[in-house]
Amino acid sequence: MKYEDTLNVAELEAIVERALREDLGTGDRTGEALISLDAKCRAEIVSRGDYTIAGGPVAKLVFAKVDPSIRVTANVLDGCAVSRNDVVMTVEGAARPVLAAERTMLNFMQRMSGIATLTASFVRKVAPYAVEVLDTRKTTPGLRALEKYAVRCGGGTNHRMGLYDRILIKDNHRRIWGRDGDRSLADAVRAAREKTPGVLIEIEVENERELEDALTGQPDWVLLDNMTPEVLKACVSLCDRRARLEASGGITIDNVEEIAASGVDAVSLGR
Repeated sequence: MKYEDTLNVAELEAIVERALREDLGTGDRTGEALISLDAKCRAEIVSRGDYTIAGGPVAKLVFAKVDPSIRVTANVLDGCAVSRNDVVMTVEGAARPVLAAERTMLNFMQRMSGIATLTASFVRKVAPYAVEVLDTRKTTPGLRALEKYAVRCGGGTNHRMGLYDRILIKDNHRRIWGRDGDRSLADAVRAAREKTPGVLIEIEVENERELEDALTGQPDWVLLDNMTPEVLKACVSLCDRRARLEASGGITIDNVEEIAASGVDAVSLGR
């Protein structure tokens, strides 16, 4: 699968156009002052370390929006690994528009490749346990589509894209919903199921007692929040495959393998 096929073209164009308006404004004053209209250039985008690449299609679109005649050749596809001094992409065209597009293009590629690289490091750690590495909604406003795309390039799995495509009953929902009488976590799951049939339902719990309560409501997923590996193992045993389990909170590259070994189905990372 080519990762770029999963991008929404209209959404990508809107993001790139907004970024270029932000940077170019009324024009590149430096380029207009110093670079002649007939000057040509050839540029290389070179890796400075060991990374997983993401953002190639975005880079191409940035150049195309500034000057459609710029020729861009991707030497590395998104999702692939590179080493120091590998040439990721070459660019040829009029020097003035190439320079005008350069920073916006790099801003996208550097951030997206950073996310893909970090994701890939977690994916490698949990590979022996067949555990999914999930992202969250803790994204840069306006850039969610690209940041979640970068997670996919790194081998991770997108959780929900927003509030609209899945129910996740978190602690704050529980506190407010629970004000009206004696309501259990299972009741919250049932109420959500009744109002939104066919939508995946996940609920957050903080201990084994809450897990047992929530499971009686038959959620699709349970988020196990800020638990030690020992408690996670106990929760996996208690759940007995009645729902899928996601471990979240306090997960680092140093402890993710131990957490994955507990038997959970997924780990989620806000980073």
